[in-house]
Amino acid sequence: MKPGDIVLISLPQSDKKLKKRPALLLKKMPGFGDWLVCGVSTQLHQHIPDFDEIIDKTHPDFKSSGLLAPSLVRLTFIAVVPASDIPGTIGCLGALTITKIIGNLINFLKKP
Repeated sequence: MKPGDIVLISLPQSDKKLKKRPALLLKKMPGFGDWLVCGVSTQLHQHIPDFDEIIDKTHPDFKSSGLLAPSLVRLTFIAVVPASDIPGTIGCLGALTITKIIGNLINFLKKP
């Protein structure tokens, strides 16, 4: 597995229940090999411009993503997941897309 891979994992929802959903691997964390991930949702109306990334049928990475419908990579939905909880990948995003997404997160974190 590598940054940019799309995986299908159980993530906690706002109601504290676990739901199996796609997630984007952002970075392998030091120490125990856990992954920093962000959830992927079909709720496009939740898009935050210049922060989240829409992966729809016009996006160059849609086919390789493994996503079944237009989706939103939600940087507001971040979690750390043990590598042992990730059974495998369903697709991946290209280097330019993952660089953009991580850049959006870095720029947000740098703001006062």
